[in-house]
Amino acid sequence: MKRRPEQPVERPTSRLFRRLFLSRLADAHAAGRLAFFGELEGLCRREAFAAHLAPLRRKNWFVYAKAPFAGPEAVLAYLARYTHRVAISNSRLLGLDERGVTFRYKDYRRNGQARYRTMTLATDEFIRRFLLHVLPKGFHRIRHYGLLASATCKANIARARELIATPPPSIEPSTEQDAPGMTAGPRADYRPPCPCCGGRMIIVETFERGGAPRAPPSSQAGVRTAMP
Repeated sequence: MKRRPEQPVERPTSRLFRRLFLSRLADAHAAGRLAFFGELEGLCRREAFAAHLAPLRRKNWFVYAKAPFAGPEAVLAYLARYTHRVAISNSRLLGLDERGVTFRYKDYRRNGQARYRTMTLATDEFIRRFLLHVLPKGFHRIRHYGLLASATCKANIARARELIATPPPSIEPSTEQDAPGMTAGPRADYRPPCPCCGGRMIIVETFERGGAPRAPPSSQAGVRTAMP
């Protein structure tokens, strides 16, 4: 007795998405929001468009649904792993000897602990593969879109701030100091805030380029001392 091959099971999500997509597409066509040109001009007729969509109603649709990110912090953490790191982290490098470079990698064709494997490559081959992840000259790892995309991004942002009634940002220190006609007065406090607690950083000592601090911080930390 021969067993019939199992038919692919259509998941409810795929059937629902197929029905909603095609129905909304037909509604857009009936409302005149779709335009067709050239060889597809015949689809302007409702009967021809319905006949064109008919085979799609009998096909199996596969919908890839993934859980959304848990807020903007998770999105930034996800993108940062691809935009602010090198091709391989130091923690994955296991050894370097006359045989080559040994490192850890993931084999996504395997499951469980068998996915984590090690590989040893000759030094020149390791460098070659590493350099494949270096962008050629003229390419950008991060590209801006929207208001930040064009060369007029500053004007766009200024206009957006004006429309939402947001006060302009404070003047940069270099801009304020170099502004002509600025009267002398008490020097503003431009110490950057601590990224952890938000408090202002304490200046222990300042010294010229190429110099060295005179001594470790003392109990008088916070007093600004300038090197001669």
